[in-house]
Amino acid sequence: MRKALLIAELSLREAVRKRLVVVLLLLTAAFVGFYLYGVWRLEGTLAQRAIDAGLESRSSTGAANIPIMYAALFGMYLVFFLGSLMAVLSTVGAVSADVENGVMQSVLARPIRRAELVAGRWLGFTLVNVGYVALVSAALLGGIAALTGYVPPDALPAVGLILLAVALLTALTVLGSTLFTTLANGIGVFVLYGVGFAGGILTAIGSFSDSPTLLTLGRVASVLMPTNSLWLGATYHLQPQVLRQLGAASRGANPLFSTDPIAPSMVLWAALYAALAIGLAMWRFSRRDL
Repeated sequence: MRKALLIAELSLREAVRKRLVVVLLLLTAAFVGFYLYGVWRLEGTLAQRAIDAGLESRSSTGAANIPIMYAALFGMYLVFFLGSLMAVLSTVGAVSADVENGVMQSVLARPIRRAELVAGRWLGFTLVNVGYVALVSAALLGGIAALTGYVPPDALPAVGLILLAVALLTALTVLGSTLFTTLANGIGVFVLYGVGFAGGILTAIGSFSDSPTLLTLGRVASVLMPTNSLWLGATYHLQPQVLRQLGAASRGANPLFSTDPIAPSMVLWAALYAALAIGLAMWRFSRRDL
């Protein structure tokens, strides 16, 4: 375990040395600032409309504040997408890149087991990816609260589900890095991510059209890749009652948001999936011929 933690520390130093962290912070600050500026202008427009209508104020969870609620939801979707992209791109060469450029032979010459190397790589990149998403989520939701006074009903469980999705993607990317080349790994994980997203779309269409076949296909895709199910579960916690009522009236036609909480079994499966992926990565790399 001590050697795995050492590898994780070296992975973090590598991210800093390659200026990955610096670039991320700068670009993320620009993104959050740009988005919050739009929210600020939207809040000003809504406030002026309330004054023109003769209203003294509007409720932060009422129908008049629905545009701000959707701004918070779509902002968090962008955070989820950016976090997923970050999880794959930052981890895609966690093991395979060192194998391809010949560095792995010199690393393994040290007294360290291959399983410890994989575990350390996964831990280091998971800390970077999860920390990044947590920071951006706090900045975005905190900024919206400061500008508009609106706070999603259950932000912490929602962010927790998004972080689990990012940890799962990181684990699957590390597994692919022990099985395939860097390019093939990146393509494969993105295809899996697309399968999860397609599962959400099929489920939405199946629910709206009362099609058992599409509902079954959607559930199978969500089991194969539960990241989109985790996002939909997060949206349930991010929506006030007025948005849930709108979603229920549309019979789940919106594939990006859900009016139903995520099943605890799906959360458990996602966590187990990540653990199985790392366990398999450690086992596979320990027996791989370099």
